[in-house]
Amino acid sequence: MTLHVHKYGGTSVGTADKIQNVAKKLVKEKASTGNDLVVVVSAMSGETNRMTELAKTMQASPSAKQMDVLLSTGEQVTIALLCMALEELGQAAVSYTGGQVKIVTDDAHSKARIEDIHTNNIQADLAKGRIVVVAGFQGVTAAGAITTLGRGGSDTTAVALAAALKADECRIYTDVDGVYTTDPRVEPKARRLDKITFEEMLEMASLGSKILQIRSVEFAGKYNVPLRVLSTFIDGEGTLITYEDEGMEKALISGIAFNRDEAKVTLGGVPDMPGVASAILKPISAANIEIDMIVQNIAEDKTTDFTFTVHRNDYDKTMRILQEICEQLDADRVTGDDKIVKVSIVGVGMRSHAGIASQMFSALADEGINIRMISTSEIKISVVVDEKYMELAVRTLHESFGLSGE
Repeated sequence: MTLHVHKYGGTSVGTADKIQNVAKKLVKEKASTGNDLVVVVSAMSGETNRMTELAKTMQASPSAKQMDVLLSTGEQVTIALLCMALEELGQAAVSYTGGQVKIVTDDAHSKARIEDIHTNNIQADLAKGRIVVVAGFQGVTAAGAITTLGRGGSDTTAVALAAALKADECRIYTDVDGVYTTDPRVEPKARRLDKITFEEMLEMASLGSKILQIRSVEFAGKYNVPLRVLSTFIDGEGTLITYEDEGMEKALISGIAFNRDEAKVTLGGVPDMPGVASAILKPISAANIEIDMIVQNIAEDKTTDFTFTVHRNDYDKTMRILQEICEQLDADRVTGDDKIVKVSIVGVGMRSHAGIASQMFSALADEGINIRMISTSEIKISVVVDEKYMELAVRTLHESFGLSGE
């Protein structure tokens, strides 16, 4: 028997009508294919934000533990409503919260990680022909405390369940009909990909693509769970995320990712000596600020300019910390720029093709776009450019690498 795990996000179950449409889709699949179905759902769109604002009326800084108790109720509403809709259509269904399934997590409230999943009850329900509906985004500690998996955690719930149940496919239903070569809102010629590798999807997700949560892609790759991204509202095959095969190696570049949430900071005229990088980055890390790209330039006078990027929300905080470090290290200056973006090309084809970087840089130069920073990996090249050039850079690279398919 084929087993599919479906996941429906907040926009897919945002209203009573949409929940009923999901129920009809599930009943149709069950009737036409006979597939066993496990369905993971998010809270209805807007519910998590509404409850977060509600919490602030009670306490300025609620504890993560109490926020988990509050926010987990959003998914509980959805599982109940979807089961009601399924039963109204004559389909047997059963709902489970994360705790009822026994999705066991660590005790890191608001960002818990899954440690174990008990599947006996789900398997028994599937054997009876029921559709199993599970609340995404949540779990329970060994001691019984409710936890949540972080923003977008329903994707992780779905993939983890698919791995534990050895499902044939995990289908992520969203408001888009698959993974595109880039954001169609920026480049109208962007096209949907039939396939993409776990590696490429992981890079795309980490570089700014919001289609899937990074942890869910990591989980799927680790446990070899075939992932498919589809639209709840438009019929189609979507995009399959799987391991690399011979046909996929032919794709030189699979996509263009971009991230608007970047800021660049520089500590200039730092004495060039052992331990300087650690002295700069350790206080940044201690402030829980994540660092992305790093560039160090050595001058003839034995000083260095140390430049790195952070999330734009951390820009002011980072600048304040660097001012203190500047005095401690007797550096010359601190400068920064929060009007930059990161644009990246991603593709497994880079492994076997030379000249990708020069093609990228030439295409940008021809449009007068100055590159401020460069970072590379085996299947990715990222550049930092001025924010005003973001859309032009994406469209230029999309055309240069022939991604429109025209």
